[in-house]
Amino acid sequence: MKKIINIIILINFFFISYANASIKNNIISKFENIQNLSFKFKQNINEKIETGDCIIQYPKKIYCEYNNLNKKLLVSNGKHLVIKNQTSNQYYIYPIEKTALNLILDKDFLLKKMNLLTGELIDEKYYRFKFVEGNNEINIYFDKISFNIIGWQNIDIYQNLVITYLFEIEINKEIKKNQFKLPRQN
Repeated sequence: MKKIINIIILINFFFISYANASIKNNIISKFENIQNLSFKFKQNINEKIETGDCIIQYPKKIYCEYNNLNKKLLVSNGKHLVIKNQTSNQYYIYPIEKTALNLILDKDFLLKKMNLLTGELIDEKYYRFKFVEGNNEINIYFDKISFNIIGWQNIDIYQNLVITYLFEIEINKEIKKNQFKLPRQN
């Protein structure tokens, strides 16, 4: 009887390992073919919820308009990251390499990490890749069925926990030529 139970456990282990490998391979295959993403987002920074719309163009470019009173704008041209409060004209500029977005927006880096990592199925819905690079611990989440990236979790430059959820995702849309031009400081 013990032998049969051990055999069943071993078969289940191999089946789960094979299923996870298949999900991982499908995620990587789909992600390799993405040049850009357009999506709506919901972001939780230390229990403060913000929403908006974003466009990512790989590598390292992002344009996000927040739906808040300050009409916050976040833009990266691949080298610098600007956060601008359009109501009060507060303007912050950072070298992108000092932020977690430097890694999150680098598709080649993510693919390299994903190929090396095992990944983990969460709640039978999401597939997570977790890695630490320098001072950054980052979790990237993909949908188990569509294989789309659906979010990430990281610590920002102010040591805040940031959880970003993506939805209404569109892949490889045509993007305006100057979409990632940094806004001016007034």
